[in-house]
Amino acid sequence: MSQWLEECRWLHNYFLEERRKAWEERKESLSYHKQAKELPELKKKRPSLTIVYSQVLQNVAVRVDLAFKHFFRRVKNGEKPGYPRFKSANRYKSFTYPQFGFKVSGHRLHLSGIGEVKIVLHRPLEGRVKTCTIKQTATGKWFAIFACEVETKHLPENQEAVGIDIGLHSFATFSTGECVEAPRFFRQEEKALAKAQRKLSRLEKGTWEYERQRKVVARIHERIAWKRHNFTHQLSRKIVNRFSIIAVEDIHANRMVHNHCLAKSILDAAWSEFFSKLAYKAEEAGRKLVKVNPAYTSQDCSRCGHRQHMPLSERVFKCPCCGLELDRDYNAALNILRLGLQSLGIQPLEALSL
Repeated sequence: MSQWLEECRWLHNYFLEERRKAWEERKESLSYHKQAKELPELKKKRPSLTIVYSQVLQNVAVRVDLAFKHFFRRVKNGEKPGYPRFKSANRYKSFTYPQFGFKVSGHRLHLSGIGEVKIVLHRPLEGRVKTCTIKQTATGKWFAIFACEVETKHLPENQEAVGIDIGLHSFATFSTGECVEAPRFFRQEEKALAKAQRKLSRLEKGTWEYERQRKVVARIHERIAWKRHNFTHQLSRKIVNRFSIIAVEDIHANRMVHNHCLAKSILDAAWSEFFSKLAYKAEEAGRKLVKVNPAYTSQDCSRCGHRQHMPLSERVFKCPCCGLELDRDYNAALNILRLGLQSLGIQPLEALSL
């Protein structure tokens, strides 16, 4: 499988270089079909490509084509384009069977061109299996990722609604008054990671000692990612199972990390990952997920609507007009729920009775 990765990486870089030269020399944009038709001739020039299953090679051309489509889309939308890059040996870590060539039988996975591989099946496959992606992690572990086409299973409807305010002091505060503490997985592993990285920096690249220590660093990062992944999965599932209407802030975390004082904590909180999981779980379960403008949700009184300045250091909201006094995040969650219900055409008063 490692040899397959190397051949796919070479082919990816070849197709990328071909597209770049075609544009620079002839102002021609190559298509997927034109590059895919070159594969028989390329196999004659580079016989090692013949060991790779044909549809896996075709998928490499698909990846390059999608990379350029995304590049042109970002250019058209005025975003930072990010021209497709050549892949080094440690940056190309997966190949895909797009339609056929794989079969799961018990705890064995048959891959055309490779043979049978023992697997630990995470859970039974559901629906129609569409693709199989074989991926190698930085620590050397191999994973088989299946994309399946399944029918959506809507959960029973209820009248529960919730507004969720996310933050750094606590990960999430609900309009029900509940609070989820921030796990801070990276902070927990920060000392161990710094120690491992210092040891790695003293070793010479290319030696077996360097490679062994590199895997130690990679395992720490992997452990942090798995903890964060598990936390966001479980929390998003509990929310979707419980509430029919979920109102959250429309936050773009990538724009907030420019603040160097908070960047590490924001990335450690994994807001984007949490919102992504919450969105697709809500859609699958038939729940309503509403994103509201986060502006002034912490500064407006959830009872009378009075707006006042609230620096981050102030953790208690005190309204001088109606006398309301409560935690600032809880106040924000109530405002988020009110705005979410208004966007659905539901009167705010109904929210209080839910």
